[in-house]
Amino acid sequence: MASRRISSLLSRSFSASSSSATLFSRGRNTSNLSRGIYKYSTAAAAAVEDPINPSVKVNYTQLLIGGQFVDAVSGKTFQTLDPRTGEVIANIAEGDAEDVNRAVAVARKAFDEGPWPRMTAYERQRVLLRFADLIEKHNDELAALETWDNGKPYEQAAKIEVPMLARLMRYYAGWADKIHGLTVPADGPYHVQTLHEPIGVAGQIIPWNFPLLMFGWKVGPALACGNTVVMKTAEQTPLSALLASKLLHEAGLPSGVLNVVSGFGPTAGAAIASHMDVDKLAFTGSTATGKVVLQLAAKSNLKPVTLELGGKSPFIVCEDADVDKAVELAHFALFFNQGQCCCAGSRTFVHERVYDEFVEKAKARALNRSVGDPFRGGIEQGPQIDTDQFDKILKYINSGIESGATLETGGERFGNKGYYIKPTVFSNVKDDMLIAKDEIFGPVQTILKYKDLDEVIRRANSTQYGLAAGVFTHNIDTANTLTRALRVGTVWVNCFDTFDAAIPFGGYKMSGHGREKGIYSLSNYLQVKAVVTALKNPAWL
Repeated sequence: MASRRISSLLSRSFSASSSSATLFSRGRNTSNLSRGIYKYSTAAAAAVEDPINPSVKVNYTQLLIGGQFVDAVSGKTFQTLDPRTGEVIANIAEGDAEDVNRAVAVARKAFDEGPWPRMTAYERQRVLLRFADLIEKHNDELAALETWDNGKPYEQAAKIEVPMLARLMRYYAGWADKIHGLTVPADGPYHVQTLHEPIGVAGQIIPWNFPLLMFGWKVGPALACGNTVVMKTAEQTPLSALLASKLLHEAGLPSGVLNVVSGFGPTAGAAIASHMDVDKLAFTGSTATGKVVLQLAAKSNLKPVTLELGGKSPFIVCEDADVDKAVELAHFALFFNQGQCCCAGSRTFVHERVYDEFVEKAKARALNRSVGDPFRGGIEQGPQIDTDQFDKILKYINSGIESGATLETGGERFGNKGYYIKPTVFSNVKDDMLIAKDEIFGPVQTILKYKDLDEVIRRANSTQYGLAAGVFTHNIDTANTLTRALRVGTVWVNCFDTFDAAIPFGGYKMSGHGREKGIYSLSNYLQVKAVVTALKNPAWL
């Protein structure tokens, strides 16, 4: 269920769970768990209590190569920080090109000589199923690392994202023994068959906003198809993927099949993208970096590349909308995960008939959003990921003010520690403003007015991006018109961020190439080979 309805699960995840109490030792003056939850409008934001201390331990900080945790060849480390405070959580081994070379060599040997591609599909399926069981067993530990390293609400991680990771693994385990080719009729005495073969060594680069889920989106189909993997985690959030990788080996994954190199994009990431012995590349991140990755892949061995990139998704509120429900869904579409979501509904188009009412209620909802330590029960919004993202968001907010948009609420830091930003709402936004054009990746809602469907279709499509869109209407004809006219990879009608393991996800235009999840993701990790055999005196053709 966790993987089927994110929004419905979120609405049920705001009460403190009994399991969370065992994971955290509370800071001083926290005997009442509801204390420390602040609405954005609270004047006492600067007096936020000391952050809760997670009692989860960081056990894995090295690179994972050949089934062993090892230091970087250079001996270098980098710090991963707690976005609630900016303080150091742990020092992580910093991989670079030499470490990538080691990892690729191990992955190549595991593919060319090891047991993984030669196992029966049923055996590979069983490994992935055991991994899913271990994910569930270590749910709270994985969720705590995710929240500590990323800043997302613990209840979101524990009740939605980690269960969804387990669901993804079971989904791809189910595919492992159902990947097969075809027998093809040909003109002449020939037997023709197609083979779907694993592509080889897959290089994978994942982002920081959903570390565990992106780990699953990449690793699941690659392993189900029989490939080996070299993965680079985001330097901001290396912790949860290292634990998940350890659990995958406990489930029976042979050494060398999955290798994890923590490090930075210009060094470790570039080394994977340009490596001559990496057969396929998958990248999730910004469009600007995606262009660099694509160039490196082309200039090396012309490896195929899957890209899941940025977005500036329209959320269209039609004139027949129930405004209260539309406000709540539009709020969720933008502010979920601190607004750090590639498909966030970051351009809220509202019909002129309901615009004024919508703006007032959207402002009120933002003012009522609970912001604070993500380990506390009931928190909707934690800190942004790091100081770079924090500063970038505030610059966009200043740009919105300077360009003439109306700042309805928010627009500044929340508290005096960490990377918290008040939920921000702009009205009277114009299409040519930077806040309406660029991917802000933060808790900034921009509300635009439109008159009719033809206008909103034209304006919604007038962007370099094409990742997703939301439509809120009771009229099936309006819904059908919009779903076919919008040039995006996903359209959610009267829902948003409904992610299922079986639903493909990816973008049009500069939002990427290829699809993640679902049956379509398998083709990213398979080669199709035609085998033609001459027949002598066949009984039939």
